Amino acid sequence: MKIIDLRSDTVTRPSEAMRKAMYDAEVGDDVYKEDPTTNKLEEYAAELLGKEAALFVPSGVMGNQICLHVLTRPGDEVICEKDAHIFQYESGSPAALSGLQLSLIDGNKKGIFSTDQVEPLIRPTSAYYMARTRVIEIENTHNRAGGTINPIENIKSISALAKKYNLFTHLDGARIWNAYVETGIKPSEYASHFDTVSCCLSKGLGAPIGSIIAGSKEMIAEAFRTRKGWGGGMRQVGIISSAGLFALQNNIERLKEDHLKAKKLADNLAQLKNVSIDLDLVETNIVMFSPKKISVDEFLSKCKEQRLLFGTGKVGVVRAVTHMDVSIEEIDQAANIIEGIIS
Repeated sequence: MKIIDLRSDTVTRPSEAMRKAMYDAEVGDDVYKEDPTTNKLEEYAAELLGKEAALFVPSGVMGNQICLHVLTRPGDEVICEKDAHIFQYESGSPAALSGLQLSLIDGNKKGIFSTDQVEPLIRPTSAYYMARTRVIEIENTHNRAGGTINPIENIKSISALAKKYNLFTHLDGARIWNAYVETGIKPSEYASHFDTVSCCLSKGLGAPIGSIIAGSKEMIAEAFRTRKGWGGGMRQVGIISSAGLFALQNNIERLKEDHLKAKKLADNLAQLKNVSIDLDLVETNIVMFSPKKISVDEFLSKCKEQRLLFGTGKVGVVRAVTHMDVSIEEIDQAANIIEGIIS
């Protein structure tokens, strides 16, 4: 029996068509900005996101951290939600790499916070003895909340508040493509309300490696310098960036299929009396649920014995992420396996 891997959409493998694009990629030295395929990817991504320029980076963490770094100075503060990826899953990098501290907001169950919550946290400019508020960060979709979508009107309000106080804004748009296919709101519309944006190519889009960051030409020029300083300068990287270009050109619209798989799994789980699940949180390709009668560790172990893999979310929560390498039929198999384990 094939392993059904629902740990993350990062486990996807390149399709044959993507592998051919990688094999055929024209390459050059990207540190000299002479890799034609990477240049094409960056130009295409910048246009897609409605920004002046873009930069290909090895990972989403590097993308977020470069953006925060170029927007700030050591001792500055970034306002974000308490379960934001930059706080929970990036190894303390805001502090370690850029000398930043994070001011955390307790968002609602979907990881969404309002301007009313943000404004009291903005430090007065006269308070020289406090950290200087510099950036407001939003994650869309919100990973730890279950792939939830931040409403565009809320984003507009927070962006307007940032402008009022002369603050920068950063969008962790690792799965912004998922938000787009579910709402119809273009990535460029989401990105227009932020100074910088980072987007993953290696999750649901199926590329093996890489993310894009985008912003003004000046910001990307500084990001290019920071990427080099942090060891992210790459040479004939067109072999990899070609996969990212293929992903953007071919795999965005199909993300809707992953959302349907997630909703199918969630609906099946909701029928089981020994599973706790909030269907209101299932908006894209992530499903969060909890077994009632056994621990998460025991549940994960029993699933693994039957070649079914999950990850974890918050404490006591199992996370399932649907993607292109898991079929609808395998979603049904997964639900059946779970029912047998928790019955």
